Amino acid sequence: MVSYLDSAATTGVLREAADAACAAMLEGWHNPSSRYPAAAAAGKRLEADRSDIAAALGCRPAELVFTSCGTESDNWALRMGAYLNRRKGRHIITTAVEHAAVLETCKQMEKEGFEVTYLPPDAEGNISLKDLSAALREDTVLVSMMLVNNELGTVLPVKEACGLVKRFDRKILFHTDAVQGFLKVPFTPKGLGVDLLSISGHKVHAPKGIGGLYIRSGLNLPPWITGGGQERGLRSGTEPTAQIAAFAAAVRICKASMNADRAHMEHLKTYTLQKLSEAVPAVEVIGKGEAPHILALTLPGYKAEVLVRVLGDNGVCVSAGSACHRGKPSHVYAAMNLSKPRRDGAFRVSFDRSTTVEEIDYFVEQLANAKQILFPTMS
Repeated sequence: MVSYLDSAATTGVLREAADAACAAMLEGWHNPSSRYPAAAAAGKRLEADRSDIAAALGCRPAELVFTSCGTESDNWALRMGAYLNRRKGRHIITTAVEHAAVLETCKQMEKEGFEVTYLPPDAEGNISLKDLSAALREDTVLVSMMLVNNELGTVLPVKEACGLVKRFDRKILFHTDAVQGFLKVPFTPKGLGVDLLSISGHKVHAPKGIGGLYIRSGLNLPPWITGGGQERGLRSGTEPTAQIAAFAAAVRICKASMNADRAHMEHLKTYTLQKLSEAVPAVEVIGKGEAPHILALTLPGYKAEVLVRVLGDNGVCVSAGSACHRGKPSHVYAAMNLSKPRRDGAFRVSFDRSTTVEEIDYFVEQLANAKQILFPTMS
């Protein structure tokens, strides 16, 4: 049996999304920027897909620009947001638990003369608004705070943080990485109050290679890629119509079933904790993890990479933290000051709309077996 419990890393592509991509490649393959009827039809389809994704996100179609992924969206928001506000200053605020797409960009920008304040998390992985308030300065140009942490499932107080920042100075831009929140927790960009917001297709059952950046209406964000003027001149390059069609198809399905899917994942989360408490009581939960699809766990005294390998050999797919770490220690757990035994034994279980109870049962069974055959470390 295969038990796939790593949906926070990526989700399986829906058949309807794959069919939409195939249709765009085999039938509607014309360049949407050309002017003959077949190309115009491709352009019309692209804009209809944009409208469907924007509707699910809760914004205007003109506020959504397509990118290749969430990482690109984050990079664009930080770099061009800071550039737009360059006359105001060179101070950026973010959190110590952001995705690497934000943290690595900030580190690079520090080398280029920016000053970055990294807000620390509390013991549950949350961020203090008091700390944010204390970090704000006259030369602050941008704040970036993720909506849902990809390792913990913690829902950060983006709405409250954005309100605090805008009361301090409306010129400060606010960006949120909503890659793990889109179609998992209810929100709209306007409801959050943010200026910039990143999403990604492969977290919502679309293919890899497509994402989006919400740019608030009226915000003149500088272009990210110059060239032929596609995407209203903000990100030039022939549009990937197949990926966009697949993204839209997946979003339409996931938006229609969002409430049911959320209830399903919340049930799985509760069920998983119940089964673990019976079969592997030594397992501990890390953080509150309010998001329905992410559950951060630790088996103190054991090595997560060994657990993940043993589970994988038996058909169970979980992650030792974020897939983007590529085996490196989690900066999130380090920022939370977890004890070494808890940090070493930390791993992530994550669900999606297709995850079954049987997969949970098999995971718990295999984790219990792994604990029996492995030896705890002395460190």
